[in-house]
Amino acid sequence: MATLLFKLNQVPEDEAEDIRKLLDDGGFDVYETSAGFFGLGVAAIWLRDHNEILRARAVIDNYQRQRAETMQADYKSRIANGEEASFWQQSLQHPMRSLGVLTVIALILAVLMLPFWKTLHP
Repeated sequence: MATLLFKLNQVPEDEAEDIRKLLDDGGFDVYETSAGFFGLGVAAIWLRDHNEILRARAVIDNYQRQRAETMQADYKSRIANGEEASFWQQSLQHPMRSLGVLTVIALILAVLMLPFWKTLHP
């Protein structure tokens, strides 16, 4: 029986291609399903031989660990080179937008806390 190996929902296409290539190079017998026209199915890569699951997961986990390290290093280098703004830099560049977001968050929290406030202070 086939075993779900890797879900493809919201996975970047380059990562999905890398996973496909790794599995193909590793000699794994896999097939792929799509989410279908309405997106109700499962977009995933399935492993036909359940006995290979540990080896296949190890290959994917190793790839994802390396990818995460590469992406984090790339992001840090872009911030250091000024190509990418950090959260705080963006907040300082757009103070009115940041103030608006904080105001909306405060209003939402106030509305959510109103019933509790009324029970404590009748």
